[in-house]
Amino acid sequence: MYAILETGGKQVKVMAGDVIKVETLSPQSEDNIEFDRVLAVASDEDVTFGSPYVDGARVSAELLGDGKHRKVTVFKMKRRKGYRKKQGHRQSFSQVRIVKITVPE
Repeated sequence: MYAILETGGKQVKVMAGDVIKVETLSPQSEDNIEFDRVLAVASDEDVTFGSPYVDGARVSAELLGDGKHRKVTVFKMKRRKGYRKKQGHRQSFSQVRIVKITVPE
């Protein structure tokens, strides 16, 4: 069984036991997290799509920690003008482990 959920403006396909990196969750969040924005749920027999979300479907996860991705270098330059600008950026993320996917019958 797998589910497609929306978090941080992105769509992620998850299965029970997966470890994923998502946009930083609120700093006061506890160890257990529930995602209720489930777009689709698929089991061995059938697939359920929501409009836009599947009613009552939830994905339970546990928070493993926070971190930062590798640095992305942004370099801008205009030729023959002497304009050069170099910036760096490290995006924050939260790492979560998917515990279970629940779907109402």
